[in-house]
Amino acid sequence: MTVTYAERLQGFDWSLAEKDLGIRRGDPLNIGWHCSDRLCELGLARKPALIWEDHTGESHTYTFDDVRRYSDAIAAHLLSVGLKPGDRICLFMDRLAELYIGFLGVLKMGGIVQPLFSAFGEDSLWTRLDNAGTAAVITQMKHVKKVRRIKERLPQLRHIFVVDGAGQALKAPETALAMRELPRPAGFKVHPTTAETPSVLHYTSGTTGQPKGAQHVHYSIVSQYLTAKWVLDLRPDDIYWCNADPGWVTGTSYGIIGPWANGVTQVVLDAGFNAEAWYRFMAKHRVTVWYSAPTAIRLLMRDGNELVRRFDLSSLRHLCSVGEPLNAEAVIWSQEVFGKPFHDTFWQTETGCIVITNFPGMKVKPGSMGRPFPGITATVVDPATGEPRTGPGQVGVIALRPGWPSQIRGYWNNPEGYRKKFVNGWYLCGDRASIDPDGYFWFVGRDDDVINTGGHLVGPFEIESALLEHPAVAESAAVATPDKVNMEVVKAFVALKPGYEPDDDLELEIMNFIRKKLSPLAMPQSIEFVDSLPKTRSGKIIRRILRAQEFGEPVGDISTLMND
Repeated sequence: MTVTYAERLQGFDWSLAEKDLGIRRGDPLNIGWHCSDRLCELGLARKPALIWEDHTGESHTYTFDDVRRYSDAIAAHLLSVGLKPGDRICLFMDRLAELYIGFLGVLKMGGIVQPLFSAFGEDSLWTRLDNAGTAAVITQMKHVKKVRRIKERLPQLRHIFVVDGAGQALKAPETALAMRELPRPAGFKVHPTTAETPSVLHYTSGTTGQPKGAQHVHYSIVSQYLTAKWVLDLRPDDIYWCNADPGWVTGTSYGIIGPWANGVTQVVLDAGFNAEAWYRFMAKHRVTVWYSAPTAIRLLMRDGNELVRRFDLSSLRHLCSVGEPLNAEAVIWSQEVFGKPFHDTFWQTETGCIVITNFPGMKVKPGSMGRPFPGITATVVDPATGEPRTGPGQVGVIALRPGWPSQIRGYWNNPEGYRKKFVNGWYLCGDRASIDPDGYFWFVGRDDDVINTGGHLVGPFEIESALLEHPAVAESAAVATPDKVNMEVVKAFVALKPGYEPDDDLELEIMNFIRKKLSPLAMPQSIEFVDSLPKTRSGKIIRRILRAQEFGEPVGDISTLMND
């Protein structure tokens, strides 16, 4: 029987999760232990924790006892080579089993795990490793060359581990780390981290400056456990699939911590998008709960309804979506082909957990983000004053009262950037919305220049910096432009230096120049050459004018333009 949203709100306290997890204030708290050893002690040692499959159909199953033993082995090995609690240890690989189990291993030895998207180019990778002062990278042969090429610019990087490097030609400081061949220490002692010990360092893009390292702590498991249980509706016998890469926060909060804290079996497909392969995968493993993204749903819609009906997907019980606004058409389509709607969930890297959502059993209003999770106080405010805008149809920036367990504790080496996220006692999410009379939130748009492409936030600064390194580029601006599948993609506006003429060959040359520097998500899909870019009288480029032109929106006040 589904518990109603109103019943969840009654007398809510985060201590409900603490009690379930056996957490007592002041005692050691380690996510790695809670997601493996604890479950074995509860009698789940032989239960499948991870069913992993690659694009060829090769599959491996790992029990919770396997996860416990392999994560212990990784943790012990990292300590044996001189890595210490508090060191930043980067996971830079595809969705291998070693990524999921290694995540727990780093936490067990007291390290700060730094997951990065394996498609990052050299510049994107270097920026994040340099900022974090990363001590070690765990990667695979297909990606180690990127690390080699930037190693000399990373003086704090002492170790490079290659999980599939046994028998390969490795060079110092590279060493092989084959999870299955590591000695399995008996009675490994998990480092006694506490609730406020740093755990995960996720990088997120902003409007200006380099990406910011969002610092999570071990206490985040309280929020991630309970939101996974209540919003994703995870139950002991579920087979759960979150198709987010752990390079992004969804892939860690709800692709590792949330399901495993609940003792749930999850499946992982280490392959790119293919509608038929996805349906076959879910039918084969009898997936019951599926957490996806609107971009993926739109791609499935594009491939048609008949393809869905070729597979037995009757096991699906609950569907959720994350990463970007879920359009009403996708909810209606889901109801038609799966017999149930996708439930939108809203949250961010900085929040660490779902904060606004459509609960199981709650009326889904297609296109709405839903209502705040119990324990989360949310409204929309004037971004300048922090004063709530609660009148009918009034639009403001989504704002949350600080203090929930998985809220980040700061940005790595950037206290001022973190301070700017708060106004009048509210944390500002940066997304604009309105609230209807029933308390449902409705997304309107970003309040800054961040580009949401395929559910991933891309900051313009990195793109513009890469463009400016090309000898022909004098000025650059990166903005969002509409896209039917990804909602938004990146478009670059470029002003050339004297002596260069815009043509197709130069556009291709610039695109190839920045291709290796950025992740595929940050790559401009097109370049428009312009004589000049709109600026304020102080010389600051005004991206909102370019964005408004792309979306056919009013440009607004341009009285401060330098060249008006």
